[in-house]
Amino acid sequence: MPRTDWRSRAGTIFTCEKRAATGSRGMVVTNHPLASAAGAEMLAAGGNAIDAAIAAFFTLSVVEPMMVGVLGGGMAHIRTPDGTHHVIDGQSTAPLATRSTTFTPDPNAAPGSMDTIDRRNAVGPAAVAAPGNLMGWCEAQRRFGTFPLADVMEPAIRHASRGFRVTPYLHECVSDCASDMLRDAEIARLYLPEGSPIKPGTRLVTGDYAETLRSIARDGPDLLYGGTLGQHYAAHMAKSGGYIAMDDLMRYRTIEREALRGTYRGYEIVGPPPPSSGPLHIIQMLNILEGYDISALGFGTANTLHLLAEVLKIAFADRAAATADPAFVRVPVAKLLSKEYAAERRARMSMTRTTRWSAGVAPGEGAHTTHLTVADNMGNVVASTQTINSLFGARYIVPGTGLIPNNYMFVFDPHPGRASSVEPGKRVTSSMAPVIVLRDGKPRYALGLPGGLRIFPSVMQALSNLIDHGMTVQEAVEAPRIWTQGYGVEVESSVGADVLAELRDRGHNIATVGNIAGGMSAIQFDEDATMTGAACWRADGTPIGIAGGLARSGVRFRPEAARR
Repeated sequence: MPRTDWRSRAGTIFTCEKRAATGSRGMVVTNHPLASAAGAEMLAAGGNAIDAAIAAFFTLSVVEPMMVGVLGGGMAHIRTPDGTHHVIDGQSTAPLATRSTTFTPDPNAAPGSMDTIDRRNAVGPAAVAAPGNLMGWCEAQRRFGTFPLADVMEPAIRHASRGFRVTPYLHECVSDCASDMLRDAEIARLYLPEGSPIKPGTRLVTGDYAETLRSIARDGPDLLYGGTLGQHYAAHMAKSGGYIAMDDLMRYRTIEREALRGTYRGYEIVGPPPPSSGPLHIIQMLNILEGYDISALGFGTANTLHLLAEVLKIAFADRAAATADPAFVRVPVAKLLSKEYAAERRARMSMTRTTRWSAGVAPGEGAHTTHLTVADNMGNVVASTQTINSLFGARYIVPGTGLIPNNYMFVFDPHPGRASSVEPGKRVTSSMAPVIVLRDGKPRYALGLPGGLRIFPSVMQALSNLIDHGMTVQEAVEAPRIWTQGYGVEVESSVGADVLAELRDRGHNIATVGNIAGGMSAIQFDEDATMTGAACWRADGTPIGIAGGLARSGVRFRPEAARR
């Protein structure tokens, strides 16, 4: 397919490298074609969007092992046909044996970094938090799916036991982590054969993981949360310096949370609340931008990028100060969502100069991930972000299981006394932003992506692309992005030199990068019941739409008529 160019009124050009898919009976968008195919298989078999999503997640744990696995954590945002939004919080929790002083911060770390001495919170068993993904996936399937767990797991088991072709993207991810992965014989055997990153096109078979998946399909999530798999996992932790114990696994529970809601130019933005920081700060930033005519300023102009950088700095200052697990920190949700607070912050913004922002809220006031977006024609919509945190998580395999643990302890602040400091049983604060956007009470868009701290800024920009700039859903997910946490501004390299010069003149410390965050997946819902699915160039994302359907009632093939 030829690439298509998008040109703004200001002359900004970018190229869409992928094409959207359409369907009337269902849409599955994931970051790997085999996972999208697994979801589409469930829809074609008569299942619903939840069946498709869970089949896709188990398959992603096989074919995108650097991003997601059953030992990770995440957020599922499900809209059911009656219009109810369900948020299943399956985020990981700090082991009960950890404390705020468990890790020693690296004194030479960059500002905002969570680096610690010897990287104990990033690599190896000490970096692992209690897993929530398996429980969350199985709960969603049990409550909202229509197929047995074993049925939705079948594609994943098939690909793990038969093997799949390694993509260039997987090869590059292995290359990025090779030095850490070489420290563990089991993970190196699979992904670094003969000491080198596995080559694209190689058929990768993960037999141990296939057997673990078969056991889960037979015995359910209790196999990990108290059963023999959990016992094996806890015993390995005890021998290797990790903090996870059987008590962590047996006490783990998912939490159903009430979705957050905000508005932007007549659209309603709905998504998970803290400890997911994404939707909270997306709505906060859009509230501020609502006071400007972003459409008139134009996509990719210095004025628009300046405003995006400023609202990102505001959001990150407030996030660091007050957003965390609400069981441990009183997050000032109402204030952050309010139009009045947005007006206060907007009043301090300058169009000609960057501002040094500090937090405007405090507690107590009134990396690498995967995402999928799935919908069916019955009214079910799933936007869900799941992860093992960094690429390949803690970068080792639990012996004999094929399981790659998360390294979620790297998300906690190693400094005591902060909103996101380590506390036993505390849920991680994530930037996940699986959002569903409504127009007149009906779904209009559903989207999300992986990318750590760059997730919710990227979703916010995609929403502005759709609502302010009138982009198609394919253009919105592929458009150039900007990001800052407050220490410097990253801009994707497709932004023009003249625009970058203008931003530097306003005081922004600009760095151009190849990409910001990961592959976004999105679905647009149209009035004629057509769904348009889009995935971007930043990952192996693939949309698959289901159309057509069963034969008209009463139609029969009459062979005698064919003989005449």
